[in-house]
Amino acid sequence: MKQQVNTDGTTFWNNISMWRLCIGIIMILLGIYVCFNPVASLVALALYIGIAFIIVGSGYVITSFSFESGWDLFVGLLDILIGLILVANLGISAASLPVIFAIWSLAVGVIQIVGAIRLCRINMPWSWSLMIGICGVIFAFLILAYPMLGAITITAIIGIYMIIYGAFSLLEAFYFPAK
Repeated sequence: MKQQVNTDGTTFWNNISMWRLCIGIIMILLGIYVCFNPVASLVALALYIGIAFIIVGSGYVITSFSFESGWDLFVGLLDILIGLILVANLGISAASLPVIFAIWSLAVGVIQIVGAIRLCRINMPWSWSLMIGICGVIFAFLILAYPMLGAITITAIIGIYMIIYGAFSLLEAFYFPAK
């Protein structure tokens, strides 16, 4: 069966507009849900972040053998361990996600600072690496000082981002109306 293609692009723009409209509505509703249900959102976030940590950690481990980097191996194994902890204990992970995230930020921040010092010694660009490392350490201590505020902040940022993303998708749907 042959599909007819319009040369004026109306089918294309109709599909884009409808898709953007659907995305916008779903993201706004999901963002509102996340903002008003932080506990359930933290449980889901713990699962997604756990899976992401396992994948990213595996990448670090693999690249550590290519570059013979003990630091990359350490970060990779740390990421995999944190990912497994998050996935295996979702309820506990959701409650302790801010503290786990703070410990991870602290470890990665320190490693980033050490890496920046190594880069400085071999006359490579190092200032961005140092700044990111310092920000990670500061962020870790702020979360450790205020863990509940960290949990609320994590879910609030995600919810607000979803609402903004949905609103822009709706704007795109109306900006590119069906022809």
